[in-house]
Amino acid sequence: MDSVTQVLLGASVGVAVMGRRTALWKSALWGGIAGLLPDLDVLIDHGDPVLNMIRHRAETHALLLLTLFAFPMAWVVSRVHRQPQLCVRWWWAIALALVTHPLLDLMTIYGTQVFQPFTDEAYGLGSIFIVDPLYSLPLLAGVIAALRIKRTGQALRINAWALAFSTAYLAWSALAQAWVTQHARESLQAQGLPSQQLLVTPAPFNTVLWRVVAMDGERFHEGFYAFMDGGRVIRFVAHARGAALAAENAQHPQLQRLSRFTDGFFKIQRDVDRLVVTDLRMGQEPAYVFAFDIGPPLVAGQPHGPAQQQARRMDVRAGLNWLGQRLMGRDVPPPGTAGGSD
Repeated sequence: MDSVTQVLLGASVGVAVMGRRTALWKSALWGGIAGLLPDLDVLIDHGDPVLNMIRHRAETHALLLLTLFAFPMAWVVSRVHRQPQLCVRWWWAIALALVTHPLLDLMTIYGTQVFQPFTDEAYGLGSIFIVDPLYSLPLLAGVIAALRIKRTGQALRINAWALAFSTAYLAWSALAQAWVTQHARESLQAQGLPSQQLLVTPAPFNTVLWRVVAMDGERFHEGFYAFMDGGRVIRFVAHARGAALAAENAQHPQLQRLSRFTDGFFKIQRDVDRLVVTDLRMGQEPAYVFAFDIGPPLVAGQPHGPAQQQARRMDVRAGLNWLGQRLMGRDVPPPGTAGGSD
């Protein structure tokens, strides 16, 4: 999730755990700091855009390492506020603020390496978009209540209800994703399309409109389903994914990294004499967040140079207009695609 939401979640958790034991602003402050800390790994430059992407959400998002880090942080916080008797409670507050960060990230599609240092496998459910107001705004209301309302009991109740609502919203997102996944499989089978390798993620800012991607040899099929569609069969559009080109360059280290990190949801294209690999999980045709020029096809024994990141952004106004229409159940093509307005 976005860093602002992570700060809000950490602050809300800190307030809920510390309760009346300390000033609410203190628990909100340190909870918010703990909620932000794991994302500071974005400041680390690994010397290559591909490595920067796959090494984000790695050790700093590991559940075990964050739990251990909470011990010295709690000790420092309890001494700063001259509350050594609350050191254990501060540990609970900070540990939970830290670990709920990667647990929330697990709900997005990016990929989070929560079991470092034992494995670098990245996990992601993909049931919530990286920015979702219905998740974030209740947390904001709870934190504001904790900081502004003078009656501590009332402030704590509002914060607790806000945290409960946001957590319930995450559960709803997983249930909605499961239902759309089943409907997508039925739609694919009805059209004679494969449904084994399937990706179902929400469109931006909501859990009512969903994007579906199905891989099929040399092609991938993209479709959208909104709950306002009333159960109609999903219309899919086929796009080239470059499977033959990927097979020809299967030994390219950059392609291997991206293939593993994306769980195979990528496309590869030739741009003159260079290879461009696109992560199909984040974005929609033809605009994606992560695309990389990995250079020309490698000759045996030849080292590869650093990748160059590319990204084609969708026009914001056109994208929001399409999003609004599609949320209402109107089956209009996305901007930039055949039949879609730019």
